[in-house]
Order: sequence, then C-alpha cells, then structure tokens
Amino acid sequence: MVSLFSLWLPVVLSAVACWIAGAIIWMVLPHHKNDFGRVPDEDATRNALQGIAPGQYTIPHIADPAKVSDADKAKFDQGPVAYVTAVENGFPAMGKKLLLQMLFLLIVSDIVAYVAAYSLPAGAGYLQVFQIVGTVAWLAYGFASLQDSIWFGKPWSFTFKGLFDALIYALLTAGIFGWLWPAAS
Repeated sequence: MVSLFSLWLPVVLSAVACWIAGAIIWMVLPHHKNDFGRVPDEDATRNALQGIAPGQYTIPHIADPAKVSDADKAKFDQGPVAYVTAVENGFPAMGKKLLLQMLFLLIVSDIVAYVAAYSLPAGAGYLQVFQIVGTVAWLAYGFASLQDSIWFGKPWSFTFKGLFDALIYALLTAGIFGWLWPAAS
C-alpha cells in the first residue's frame, strides 16, 4: 500500500494542471462557445423573473407528483417546460468561482489518490497507474453530469462536451500520477 501523504505532489500538480486546462478549454477552445442560448424575448423574460431568489425552479411546478391534475398535464403539453437556476444578482465573482474550482480539483485529486493508494503498490508501472487513476478521475470529473441530461433536459451535446473535458482532466491526472508514482522501497 502507498501512503496518501507520499502522493501530495501528484495531487497538487494534477489539480493545477486541470485548473489550467479548464481555463484553456473555456476561454480559448471554441467547443463551448454555443452552449447557452438566448431566450426569444430576453427583456420580457428578465422582467417576469425579477425578484426571484437564487435557487432552482421548475416551470410548470408540480409540488406533489402524486396529485397531478389534468390542468397540470395541460401546462406541460402547452409549454414551455423549463428547469431554471437563478443565481445572485451582479456580475459573476470570478475569483470566488476560480477558488472553488481549485478546491473541487484538489478534492477529486485526493479521492483519486485514495483509490490509487489502496489499489496499487509502490513501484507499480506507469501504465498500470495511468489506467487506474485515469478511469477513476474520468468517472469523478464527468459521469455525474449524465444525470442532468437524463432528468433535467440539459442538452446531450453539452454533456458530451463535458465528458470530453473530463477525459482531458483524467488524462492529465493519470499522466502526472503515473510519472510521480512512488518507487518500491
């Protein structure tokens, strides 16, 4: 078994590498440029949602699925049907979001290190480490988003792009862990 403490460097370096990759993916590469569309009458929509508190909402809203009426079903048939996430007013605080993203990346790297430390011996080969770490990292970074397309209508194209991004993060993480995996004593 490998000590988790001995994996601090690949944990930190993989988180930093993924953070940089994420910045490049979202700011430089073109594949996320059309992920979000504009509603037909943005000003009317903004006015209709004025005063809404941050949170998640459904339109139409059914408080108790066991008590759905024909009128409720008609609302779904007429549309629109939407899942709305409202956030705090004001221009997005990028510093806070970037810090939270780094924390997320460090947590995923820690969990990946935990699984690898209990799955692989010291001195394991690069490809063996790459395989285990890459698989766990890809699962951690990408696969939870499938539920958003299954249940909440998030476009599958968005989810597949997210899985691609997660694969990039996983490959970076796997490469760094494979490179820095502790040698046998």
